[in-house]
Amino acid sequence: MASYDAIVIGAGQPGPGVAGALADDGKRVAIIEMDRAGGTCLNHGCKPTKALRASAAVAHQARRAAEYGVRTGEITVDFPVAMMRVRSIIDGLRDSLDGWLAGVAGLDQFHGTATVMTDPAGQEHRVAVENQELTTGQLYLNLGGRASRPPIPGLETVPAMTEVELLALDSLPDHLMIIGGGYIGLEFGQMFRRFGARVTIITGSRVAPREDEDISATLAEMLTDEGVDIIIGRPARIGPGQGGIEVQLEDNQTIVGSHLLLATGRRSNSDLLGPDHGIETDERGFFTIDGRFQTSVKGVWALGDVNGHGAFTHTAYQDGQILLHPPRTVDGRVPIYALYTDPPLGRVGMTTSEARASGRNVLQAEVPMSSVSRAILEGETTGLMRILVDGDTEEFLGATILGLHGDDLIQIIGTAMQAGVRYPAVRDALPIHPTMAEYIPSVLSSLKPLD
Repeated sequence: MASYDAIVIGAGQPGPGVAGALADDGKRVAIIEMDRAGGTCLNHGCKPTKALRASAAVAHQARRAAEYGVRTGEITVDFPVAMMRVRSIIDGLRDSLDGWLAGVAGLDQFHGTATVMTDPAGQEHRVAVENQELTTGQLYLNLGGRASRPPIPGLETVPAMTEVELLALDSLPDHLMIIGGGYIGLEFGQMFRRFGARVTIITGSRVAPREDEDISATLAEMLTDEGVDIIIGRPARIGPGQGGIEVQLEDNQTIVGSHLLLATGRRSNSDLLGPDHGIETDERGFFTIDGRFQTSVKGVWALGDVNGHGAFTHTAYQDGQILLHPPRTVDGRVPIYALYTDPPLGRVGMTTSEARASGRNVLQAEVPMSSVSRAILEGETTGLMRILVDGDTEEFLGATILGLHGDDLIQIIGTAMQAGVRYPAVRDALPIHPTMAEYIPSVLSSLKPLD
């Protein structure tokens, strides 16, 4: 039995930084990784998908070259080479992380399934890994999440993929069917259509249902204009079909494709610790925490996706930063995120429907990208900028930016919201011309009551 001052389970986003900081403070620390260092983001999430998205974006721009006076021949995508590029980038990043972890003095690394039995008194939590038992008074859980598998009859009879298996492909699917019209489904759907695959997205409601209806409609139009088929319906049964996989919908419509991707949400990895961890979870399996990430058990903290306070790399990473810098807490964090279609959608705070329901004196400013000079110059006029403020307190309430650089632009509003900056200060700032960002001060000069 080995005793440690602290044990970190999971080398995803916050795990390595927390482990390294504790070791630098002179503590004896162990870090345990059940799969591969870097977590979902590095191995089959943000980073590989954005590397793959870059190839899809280049292919799309090449097909549009004539619009810019550039002549090309026939555009084809060498899918295996695109995948090799992704893997080369990710392998390099992972090797760098592995090397950094190996160089931290006072940090021992373990690899394998970790089974936990906590001590209700918070004195000696036990972790079994690599046929050893480790003990600690400080246990940090950075377990992440994984793709959920919907309970559809017959699903187990076909080789359905999550993003893990999709990113392991070496040949382009002939017809990729995607169950789920959320962010993962839309991003992969657009990418694989641009690579040349036939793509069908099957969604139980409108795509991106958490967004305003007009944004959802614009996203659907973007994808259908590129040749993606979007079908509103719910799968009733899945099974082998002639020449591939068959999905039968509740209305008896049948779709047959060569590959099937499940993009129906994510679930907590809390169950990976075994049945006797003794830590309270909510109804979805996420650990319950306070503002400083303390779980129901003294001396046990939960960071990242597994605590249910944000299913994004940036929220997970910030969890570690908050933990290491008391008295900061996660309470009051302004949620901000992006959908990486091309062009991307940046979102923070309220939607217009949420603002209407808030009972506040809401003012709205909006401009279509077709009126934004830089978007016109770049030939990227899809989308809009929309900002919501409180007319009484002058607070920012939320923003939606769909269009060129939307993922970067939204952070101007997000930073202002987190810092408590009122909208007149942003409205009166001097912007650079010609940029996409210059229209944020401009649009704030045309606020009107929300209809």
